[in-house]
Amino acid sequence: QVQLVESGGGLVQAGGSLRLSCTASGSIFSINAMGWYRQTPGKQREWVTSIESGGNTNYADSVKGRFTISRDNAKNTVYLEMNSLKPEDTAVYYCSANIVVQPWRSTDYWGQGTQVTVSS
Repeated sequence: QVQLVESGGGLVQAGGSLRLSCTASGSIFSINAMGWYRQTPGKQREWVTSIESGGNTNYADSVKGRFTISRDNAKNTVYLEMNSLKPEDTAVYYCSANIVVQPWRSTDYWGQGTQVTVSS
């Protein structure tokens, strides 16, 4: 079985920083793209950022210039560095990964989510 476990969420003041981590474990053959999503009550889950296996990245306009996604392929881990945090960044953050668990077959996996709260 494959699972993604997140860590690093918490409470931070506006303008502060947090770093989230998400590590995949289990019977992993390889990992393709990884990314981060977030969700607040009353809103649908929104895409925040993603990173390809080779390191190419994309960001939502709302976080561009403030958030940085990175990955350590040897550790099956993706990170989200969040700087200049705003109250509107408050959400449950979920990591995701497209993982190959057997040759030529991949499946999308999701972490359990970690709460990020930014106070004003």
